[in-house]
Amino acid sequence: MTLRFITPLAIIALLAGCSIPTAPVAVSMGDHSAGSSTAAIIPTGKQVSVGVLYSATTDTNRAYLRHYQANAGTGFGQSLLVQSIHDAYVATSNPDLAVDRVTTSLQRYFGAVTVYPDMPSLKAAKPDVMVVVDARSQLMTSRSSDIESTVSTLFYDHHFNYIATATGHAAKTLPPIWAGNKRSEEMVTEITEQQQVQLMALHRFEQSLHEVLAPSKATSEPLSLRLP
Repeated sequence: MTLRFITPLAIIALLAGCSIPTAPVAVSMGDHSAGSSTAAIIPTGKQVSVGVLYSATTDTNRAYLRHYQANAGTGFGQSLLVQSIHDAYVATSNPDLAVDRVTTSLQRYFGAVTVYPDMPSLKAAKPDVMVVVDARSQLMTSRSSDIESTVSTLFYDHHFNYIATATGHAAKTLPPIWAGNKRSEEMVTEITEQQQVQLMALHRFEQSLHEVLAPSKATSEPLSLRLP
């Protein structure tokens, strides 16, 4: 059987059995919740250290994106996908895109920004500010072209009392990618849209981060005035 005899409906049915995964649902932050800080602002500057922890949702979603990359177009679908379509799936599902961008954004406002593997390590390090990164992306599959991305940072003082949240969200619904007689170039363009959604969420996150931290930059608090 050659590709020219396969109808769009047949392609959808075949790809439905492929292993491009669906994003897991968001999971609870568990013990990461805490009380509220009395601090009105978050201290910023090169003298302020930041400890970063990825939420359970972030870890789960990064695993989903790694699986998405590894399995895009595998199985029978691999023989149906031209290389440019397969490459587009892989290129637009970078599992480190959100967390790397968040780290870079935080480095603009703080000094040392260190990612810790777990809560005990973070608390033992006693950074001036603690940040929990919560990131989730839903990418397209053979069954759905609904794309969504959310990136948030929750700020806590050194006693792990909550201060503020910066967040960015974007979503887009495209026509089913396998519907109709689309050329491979058109399909690649549509797949690329899912990276644009992720980048838009990150752009909105950075705007929110600036709004949260800009008052702190204006005050130029010295390090001696640690959060209460």
